[in-house]
Amino acid sequence: MNKHSALDSLNPELHPVLADFRRAVADDLLGLALLHHSEPTRELLDSLRREARGLSLGLNLNSPSGKSALDKMFSAINGLPASLHDAALDELAADYADIYITHAYGASPYESVWLDDDRLMRQEPMFQVRAYYAKRDLMTKNWRTRPDDHLALQLQFLAHLFSLDSADALTEAARFMDEHLLRWLPQFARRVAERCRTPFFAGLALLTDAYCEEARDLLALILAAPRPTPAAILPRMQASQPSIQVPSPFLPGMGPSW
Repeated sequence: MNKHSALDSLNPELHPVLADFRRAVADDLLGLALLHHSEPTRELLDSLRREARGLSLGLNLNSPSGKSALDKMFSAINGLPASLHDAALDELAADYADIYITHAYGASPYESVWLDDDRLMRQEPMFQVRAYYAKRDLMTKNWRTRPDDHLALQLQFLAHLFSLDSADALTEAARFMDEHLLRWLPQFARRVAERCRTPFFAGLALLTDAYCEEARDLLALILAAPRPTPAAILPRMQASQPSIQVPSPFLPGMGPSW
């Protein structure tokens, strides 16, 4: 995959370049979603280690936080034992469980827990996220098992929007990031990085946050619309949006984009 920097994507009239940018970001987001989706397998980790420097992204990260997060992720991947013995896999599985299942670190992957006043799951933010999915005729496979506002699902949804050849879809991606993902992802990433036991998940959390922030900054340039302030976003979120059930499955199965 060709590398794309900020300079490549500033002019929306350069349609082929913009299309490459969209595809690169869509692939990257799917790859990040996969890493947040379930505990890493031996096969997935081996595939990451086969890439140059341990990880390959389609979008160059030029921000200091992006470069730092990439370095941490590279070090974590390249620092894994050569044989990937069961003990190493078990340690990663335990760390995954404490982040995404038991919430032992107080770093829930669900938006509602961060934005709801009572810090509960399946609250108004989840229904607002669900309404976004419904506009694109998408729904989760089983919201009772994995509610709509899970980090991996939000990354998948953004990947879907970036994959569409539509300026409207890019505008929607920017709005979704402002109203949902980027209102809580920075806190999630910091807490995981501070409390988790493995460099792998610390690097992944920081990289996901830095990547999404940089992608959003590029969207602001592409769309010629500056990012709104938190104070400007909050009034949008006051009205409750009901849950909408739609007939289509959420997204096709995702695979590694590395």
